Amino acid sequence: MALTAITNAQIFDGEKAVGVRTVVIDGGRIARVGGDAPEGSEIVDGSGATLLPGLIDAHVHSAPGSLALALRFGVTTELEMQGMNTRENRGAITDDDTQADVRSSGFAVTPPGGHPSELMPEGFRPKWDLPPVMPLMPFSTTPEEAAAFVPQLLARGSDFIKFMIDDGSVEGHPGLPTLDRATVRAGVAEAKKYGALTVAHALTVEATRTAAEAGIDGVTHVFMDQPHTAEIISLIKDAGMFVIPCITLNASMMGITGSELADDPRVAARLDADWDRTLRSSYDRYPQGKLHDVYDTVRALDTAGVDVLAGTDVSMPETFFGGLAHGASLHHELQYLVTAGLTPARALRAATATTARRFRLSDRGRIAEGLRADLLLVDGDPTSNISDTLNTRAVWRRGTRMAA
Repeated sequence: MALTAITNAQIFDGEKAVGVRTVVIDGGRIARVGGDAPEGSEIVDGSGATLLPGLIDAHVHSAPGSLALALRFGVTTELEMQGMNTRENRGAITDDDTQADVRSSGFAVTPPGGHPSELMPEGFRPKWDLPPVMPLMPFSTTPEEAAAFVPQLLARGSDFIKFMIDDGSVEGHPGLPTLDRATVRAGVAEAKKYGALTVAHALTVEATRTAAEAGIDGVTHVFMDQPHTAEIISLIKDAGMFVIPCITLNASMMGITGSELADDPRVAARLDADWDRTLRSSYDRYPQGKLHDVYDTVRALDTAGVDVLAGTDVSMPETFFGGLAHGASLHHELQYLVTAGLTPARALRAATATTARRFRLSDRGRIAEGLRADLLLVDGDPTSNISDTLNTRAVWRRGTRMAA
């Protein structure tokens, strides 16, 4: 296989812009960063463009065609926070360079009738075929049940363990069955015995507090029920947790649609009618929420040195999951992070190196010799104008360039 040399591009390596201008791809790996293009290599002229690591969306729920849609936007890896793409079901995805790669929690530990059951309209059935192996449903109401499910989930191919800590108050269903503190603690303690990464769904300050005190590695949302305090920011920082704010989801919960994003011709050209309609809708379950409070919280977390990761909580093309679309919404999230106060470079790290590090994906998220050649070439300079991430010129997944 001939080498490919991307030349004359500004290179953001996942941490920072670096002075070199050439990256060489050999098969599915990055063979060289810097130097001259090898003789006989295929040249991709990156003049006027920036080369980034393939983007990682740290919070998704897969749907038919969603991984292919994500890749069209330069999202080369999605982290599934409830779904069926565990190791036992994703063999074909791993080797298919026409769609994004995926890692998955499988299904989350939650009580019977707990979140996310309240989000589904009565009688709703997803419109896709069942996987070869049906996922484990770890419904738990006691510490013993939660602890017992952890090794089963890991044996069945979950890449990390997720806990739902949600009383339904933000979704308009107060009193929803939820995991109590003892049950979360027991599940997390069991996961630690296996060295497994743990995450928690938490939309309120109290749920976030429960996660931190239980030793959870990261929360998959930022709370939206009240402004932050110095005490909760310190608790998160001292616990060493990462936070995936999903500002796009919070905005949608407040009734803010993705119509402005859908109107962007760089987005509209890549969406079908169902995804366009979904993006133009919203969850609209917490209209009393204040987006500026979310911005303030994210800025405070970043200032405190908490690892902020870029994720969206995008799901399926249904209007009751509105305001989000695979791939496109990660770019929206980057814009939201910058609006909240992160520099463009810090926002880019949140979708590349930082997420790879926190989710133990040592083979991606950076442009470095020996790593996967998951790459995104965009016109312009997103380190100064974050919107330039949507100016897609080329996408590579394991060194295979996506067809135009």
